[in-house]
Amino acid sequence: MKPLRNRLNDMTTGISRVSGSTPEIPDGIGDDAACPICGGLGYVRVDVPVDHPYFGKLIACPRDHHLKNPARQETLRKLGNLEAMADKTFTSFMVEHTLWQPEEEVAVNSAYKAAAEFAQNPAGWLLFEGGYGAGKTHLSAAIANHRLEQGDSVLFITTPDLLDHLRATYAPNSEEGYDQLFERVRNTRLLILDDLGTENPSAWAQEKLFQLFNHRSMFKLPTIITTNADVERLDGRIKSRLLDQALTRRITLNVADFRVNERRERDPIYNNLDAYRHMRFESFRVDAASPPDERRNLENVLAITQSYVQDQRGHWLILGGSVGGGKTHLAASIANAWRDVGREVVFITVPDLLDYLRTAFEPSARTSLDHRFQIIRNAPFLVLDDLGTENATSWAREKLFQILDYRYLRRIPTVITISKSIEEMDARVRVRLLDENVCTVRMITAPPYAMRGANKRR
Repeated sequence: MKPLRNRLNDMTTGISRVSGSTPEIPDGIGDDAACPICGGLGYVRVDVPVDHPYFGKLIACPRDHHLKNPARQETLRKLGNLEAMADKTFTSFMVEHTLWQPEEEVAVNSAYKAAAEFAQNPAGWLLFEGGYGAGKTHLSAAIANHRLEQGDSVLFITTPDLLDHLRATYAPNSEEGYDQLFERVRNTRLLILDDLGTENPSAWAQEKLFQLFNHRSMFKLPTIITTNADVERLDGRIKSRLLDQALTRRITLNVADFRVNERRERDPIYNNLDAYRHMRFESFRVDAASPPDERRNLENVLAITQSYVQDQRGHWLILGGSVGGGKTHLAASIANAWRDVGREVVFITVPDLLDYLRTAFEPSARTSLDHRFQIIRNAPFLVLDDLGTENATSWAREKLFQILDYRYLRRIPTVITISKSIEEMDARVRVRLLDENVCTVRMITAPPYAMRGANKRR
């Protein structure tokens, strides 16, 4: 695939500037490549004053090239990074599924309708919010494919990839400078930014995204954004543009990921939770005969974990306490509740996680270390049991830090159980677990199950 700068060059090469608000078609025009208006690309820039609504924008060549040359659609598909998404159409989009509740189907149908309307008239912005596998990217690609059929040019790119392309322009051997590339991106006819919030939230990245959003909001350029992040936690300047009600239509897709079962078949790590399927909130025992302070502690932690299932808001939940105190039971209860509604959950003890990564080096391993690492790092919902009990080699510490840091920066829902004090953790992990803006820490101070009166089970 061509680098972004080359694809954008291709998208704008040959664009002509014509005077007046509506260019006229000369007589006797032959094939598209010889078109004196647009050079065959299908778009022109109109030479108008700065305060004119068409200033700086591309408009379709009045010859309607897309109607006379279907091959041009495939060219635009390649240029817009949409080759791999040719099958993502409104026809192939699923509007009902057995995993979805009635309210989820209502949300999906509402999103489908909004996307179809935008595809017919791409004005303003669309913001798709929701978890992994909810259909945000599919609907965005469906809009893009429909616009390609109408002869429009579209740029579809993930936010991290966009930032990587911009950073690459600083390299000494870059074929294009930053200013040129950024100018092309921010003025592209229809821009689709996928996975906003998964990028590294550095000051530089936030500044570039703000400049991009600010420009496109000022000129009201059609833009689609997808995110599974909490918009309220984004940079305030970016959030204000995204939530401008005069510009943006906000679509929420909180539905189950119907691809979960396919993933569970491909990698057994998704089946670890089966061994804990009996651990439910309903079976968590709070002994009425326990001393009042112990009972209040257990009731409080139970309430927090039940609430967390419904409202993660990008937070982590850290459950601590003595061995056998019920941390694993509550963590598994959260994981089972998520899986019951079709969420993709990875539940694993930290020692088993490290073994899972290490065995990727074995000759008989069916998947690579990178593949396994990505499963853990990007799991939409992750439960790590017994952090701190692992073999603390330098390799193990580094892998755990990389996983935790990635999820911490992106606010991906994570539940962690610990038996040791947070202060005893690796320093890099400790400072993240102690960040109250991200992590909620609850300690079970009641004695282990086996010591709680008549309750002899964990």
